Amino acid sequence: MASYDSVSQFYLDSFGNGRVAVITQTQLNTAGNAAISIPILSGGLTKGANVASSGSIIVRRVTINNPNGSVATANVSISATNDGGNLVCNAATLSSVTSAGTYQDLSVSTIYSNLAVSGNVTNALYVNVNTASGNNNTVNICVYGDVVTF
Repeated sequence: MASYDSVSQFYLDSFGNGRVAVITQTQLNTAGNAAISIPILSGGLTKGANVASSGSIIVRRVTINNPNGSVATANVSISATNDGGNLVCNAATLSSVTSAGTYQDLSVSTIYSNLAVSGNVTNALYVNVNTASGNNNTVNICVYGDVVTF
């Protein structure tokens, strides 16, 4: 008989697509680059001396959901560096994130449609708030993808 904890012995790289980063109840009311940091694998992505010895993930989807109020006027992008460069998701206005039960998926940029985010570059993704929401409402930001290596 298989051990009841056999699945827990696997790492996320043993499975397919999963949630690789999340931040909950975050406000989009302050504009600027790297306004919000989203730790990849809770900060556990290996940062080696180069790409070959660093962990990496393939970003498949970024979802903004569970708003507490409307953030429909906010415009955000997601980057791999804290200076607003290396855009993982291009700028988008969150016009669909208006009330409870609404969400919006951000499109993965062309460069990251076939390039993994390497721990050699970053251990987090950064939310750049291009246009602030103008209120204290909150959202959850979830990043889904595949773990290549830890």
